[in-house]
Parts: sequence; structure tokens; C-alpha cells
Amino acid sequence: MHVDAKLRFDNFVVGSANRLAVAAARAVADAPGAVYNPLFMYSASGLGKTHLMSAIGNQVAQRQPGLTVALVTLDDFVEELHDAVADGDTEPFKQRYLQVGLLLIDDMQFLTGHRETQTELLRIFNALQADGRQIVMSSDRPPSDIADVDERLLTRLSGGLIVDMGTPDYETRMAILNAKCEERGVRFRAGVIEELGQLEFANVRELQGALNRLIAYQTLGGQSVEADAVRGILGDLAEQRPRSDVLRASGEFQNFLTEITVAVSQHVEQWRTRLNEAIAYWSGEGYRTAALERMLRDDSPPASLETVLREFEARVARLRDLERQILRLDAVLAGHDAVHDPERIAEVEALLERALRASAPPPGPSAAFTRAGFEVSSSNQLAVRAADDIVSVPGTRYNPLFVHGPSGVGKTHLLNAIGNGLVTALGGVGNVACVPAQLFVDELIAALQEGTVDRWRSRYRAAAALLLDDVQFVAGKERTQEELFHVFNALYADGKQIVFASDRPPRELTGLEERLRSRFEGGLVVQMQSPDRSLRERLYAKYFTDLGVQPTPQMLDYLSQRPAASVRELIGTANRIVASAEVKSVPVTLGFIRAELDPDETGPVRAAVAETAKDVFFLDHEKVVWEWPDPSARLIEELR
Repeated sequence: MHVDAKLRFDNFVVGSANRLAVAAARAVADAPGAVYNPLFMYSASGLGKTHLMSAIGNQVAQRQPGLTVALVTLDDFVEELHDAVADGDTEPFKQRYLQVGLLLIDDMQFLTGHRETQTELLRIFNALQADGRQIVMSSDRPPSDIADVDERLLTRLSGGLIVDMGTPDYETRMAILNAKCEERGVRFRAGVIEELGQLEFANVRELQGALNRLIAYQTLGGQSVEADAVRGILGDLAEQRPRSDVLRASGEFQNFLTEITVAVSQHVEQWRTRLNEAIAYWSGEGYRTAALERMLRDDSPPASLETVLREFEARVARLRDLERQILRLDAVLAGHDAVHDPERIAEVEALLERALRASAPPPGPSAAFTRAGFEVSSSNQLAVRAADDIVSVPGTRYNPLFVHGPSGVGKTHLLNAIGNGLVTALGGVGNVACVPAQLFVDELIAALQEGTVDRWRSRYRAAAALLLDDVQFVAGKERTQEELFHVFNALYADGKQIVFASDRPPRELTGLEERLRSRFEGGLVVQMQSPDRSLRERLYAKYFTDLGVQPTPQMLDYLSQRPAASVRELIGTANRIVASAEVKSVPVTLGFIRAELDPDETGPVRAAVAETAKDVFFLDHEKVVWEWPDPSARLIEELR
């Protein structure tokens, strides 16, 4: 996991609920290792812990470029440790972390049950603190509430500063909403943002999800949002969100921090000293420095030492990027000697190509479901417009997109159409994973049985986009949700598009973990409804034509007036009518359709149909003789 350059102190909104945490984070970023070591921040999901940790990392990296910054989730730390133990050599693992100047660890709550990890963390913490290195951690609960933690490690976690972050108050919500609108260049009518700000949300992701819905309604719906329509547009998002009866902000929180000035002495060094320092630094990072060492043997300095050092650093950056990609696909190949040699980049690129070939990608979208073949009406137009929007700019606007609605309204068609659009938009670069959630679960179970979870996980993390259908099936499955949580974070951090489809909105999915629900709601949640009359008429026209029947306007008008819960129901009705007409060898007319669909109201019509068909099949009170297209197929059904 890398520090996200977009998450900085200057775009983090400070409020009364997070004031202390921000002050502590700034102090640590200004003087790593000098104050609050370790710093432990905790809060519920979606309140900004990861943002603050990345802000610390970004400021330290900017002000002290020689200091190594590492941001890692506890899950990744555990995975690295297990790989090292499996390889029978944990020393490189330990040395990597002992070289870190600022260590940031997210999701510390997952320490429970990992005794070996706790022991290794304790050793690393002791070494880093003894050397004045800074440690920052985050969790969804305070250290004392993390079950089954070694008492010695618990003492270390509690030995610095522990701060919590609460839910945003009215003023903070307004500041966040205004900042997001400014960032996205969106303007609402007077009172709209204030109305949204009055609604209390459990976390910032929910607040952003509500704002996304308003933006989508205004942008995609083509009409301005009115203040009195906000709650109606938000629908389920506004339910049980009472108005906040809070005092207006006094503005004090903008003045509570004082900046700590750090004086950094500048030192002009001789070229050999500069080279020696670069060699020592990159060797400590685990990279071969033969190219720099050869320069030391020269009697004169290179024409431009700065250019040499920049080029070396660029090669290392390229190696790191390649290593990250290979690690997602094959942990064994990621340990190859060439991965840490800047003079062997071509060889490492070949390793990546080999890993990509060996890793079968997840299933992609079905080519049968196209955007051109998807009928649009008022019952689904918001979802369709959002889909078109994300295909045009993947991963930037509505990410994730969560589409929900009853079975058979076209969610699967739209999901696959989005997938096909993304394949085209990405120019065939990278695999677009379009998978039913049940298959996602079944694949994980098979990987657990075969001991290939790392490879299974790598397939999805390497995808260019993830589209998961019927995501309601992951609810109640703890391991699947844990894996989906980490895959989601990895793809989202890389700016890759994520789309979910479900028969219910996130808040109605019983058994769905809060950390996943908040991420689902952090993008745009839209509903697809049962087909309206206009859509029913168009779909009936299409299905009858596909079946070789040319429907009349009167037939379509009659059929479209009949309610239908889903598109599947329309298809079934059309198939039933045409099949029955073929069996009885009569034409499909309005009268025939009424006789088939409303037999109790069309006795005379049914009699007329029977009269029309009397010379092609025999009907009496005792038996019915059915003649099928195949002359040899004849069925006599006794009625007695």
C-alpha cells in the first residue's frame, strides 16, 4: 500500500470531532520521532484515519526526502510475514522494516488471533523507537478494545498518544460539502447544500455518497436540484437522518493550530561524499548500487552528478512499480534477484510479462449484453446515464457505482454493458473483471481448499476494473467480505473503476460488514425500477418482432397496460403467447392475446379462436389432440 499523494493536510477538513487528531498528526509530521511516538488514532470506518496517515506520510516525504516512509495495512504486513516464514528466511523482512524512518500501519484491529505477528511487531517497534523512528497506527477501536493482544505490545501501543475521531458535526459537514463541490466544479441552488448538511451521517463516506446522488441527479437528470426536493432525491439515504439541532460554528477551530517551524540545515557536499551517501541510502533500501560504485573509482566527477542521481532514482522507481505488479500476480517471481537491480530493468519487465501470462484473469463481460441493446426509460435512465458517465471517464466520478433493483429489471445487462464499454475505453489494456458474486465466493472457497489464495487475490487486484453482480450474496460470508474489502481498497487506490449490482441497497443487506457498506455508499447508489409503460411497449415490440410476429399498435397498447415486475416477465409473456399460437396454428391477434392472458373475461373470444382452429386440431369434452410442427409428434391427452 502506498501513500496516496491526493490525501494531504491542506484538503482535510478540520472540525471539533477530529481537532485533537489533526493537531497530533501535524506535530508528528513536523518532527517525526520527537513527539507522540507512537501515535494511535481510532474511529469508526470512513471518518478520515487513512487520510490523516497519508497526510503525515506526504508531508514527511516532502520535507525530509531522505527519510523512508512506509504505509502498510496490517493485513499486508501479516501476508509479508507469512511469505517470509514460508520461504524460511525472515531476515530480509525484518531488515526492510528496520530501515524505515516513518512506519504507518492501518487497520490494527486485525491483530486479534495473530500471535506470531504481534511478536514480530513488538521487536520492530522496540528497534524503531530505540532509534528515534516514528510509528503511527490507526484502528476502528482503541488498543484496550483489541482482543487477544500481547500485554507487552499493548503497553507499546498505549505508550504514546491515543486520540479518537468522532462523526462530523454540522459545521464540518458543511465545510466538507463546500470543498467537494468546489473540487468538482458543481454549483447548487441556494439552500441545497444547507439542507444536506442538516442530515446527520455516521461518516464522511456516507455524506459523500449523498452528495454524489445529488450531483448525479442534477448532472445526469438535466435539471437543477431544489432545496425542498433534497430528501426525496436522497430517498433511503435520508431515512432516519434527523435534522441536527446544533449551534453554528464560532470559527474557533480554524485558529486552534500553531505551525511548528522546522529548520533544516543545508549542506553542500563534495561529489564523492554525495555518491557515498546515495550508495548507502539505496543499499539500505535493498537495491544494488554497482553503477554508482563504478563512478567512485573514477578520478573525476561525472559531467552532471545531479542527472546521474536522478536517473538512478527513476530506475529504482520503475523497479518498485514493476515489483508491485509482479507481487500481485506471483510472490515467488517478486523475490527474483533482478527485481532489486536497476541495471536489469528489461529482465524484470520480462518477469512481469511472464507473470501476466501465467495468471488467468477473472471472467470478463458477456459480449451479448451491449449498451446499444439496452432500452432506456424513466425507470432506469439515472442508472444508465451514470453508467455512460463512468465509461467515458473510468474511476474518476462515480466510484464505486452501486446499482440496485428487483430481480429481472436489467441490472445484469447494464453491468455487462458497462464492462464492454470499459474494455473499449481502456483500449484492451488490462482485464475487466465482470463476475457474479456467487462465482467470486466459489472461487475463493476453491482457492482456500487448494492453498492458492494469493494467486486468486492477485487476479482481482491486477484487474483494470471490477464489476460484481448480485453482491448481496457476499453478505454473511466473513472471509469473502474480508477479501473483497482488501481488493476494493487496492483497486480504488489505483483509480480503477468498481461497479456493484444488488437486489437491495447497501443499508438493507443484512450481514454486510460496516466497512464494506460505507465503501459501497461512498460512491453513487442508484435504483433501477420495474419497467414503466413506455418501456413495456418498446420491449414487447422488440420481443414479438424477434419471435417473427409483427405486433399491431392495438396489441402493444393492450400489453403495455398490464403491469410487469421485471423484463423477464415480459419475455415470458411474449414467449408464451407465440408458442401457444404456434401449437394451435392460429395467428397472433389482439383477441388471441386477450384470450390467453385474461381467459375469464374473453369467453366469446376463446370460442371464436376454437372455431378458427377446428380444422387444424380436434376439440371435444373428452380429449384434446395437439399437433406439433414435427409430423411425427402427436399428443393425445385424455380429459376423462
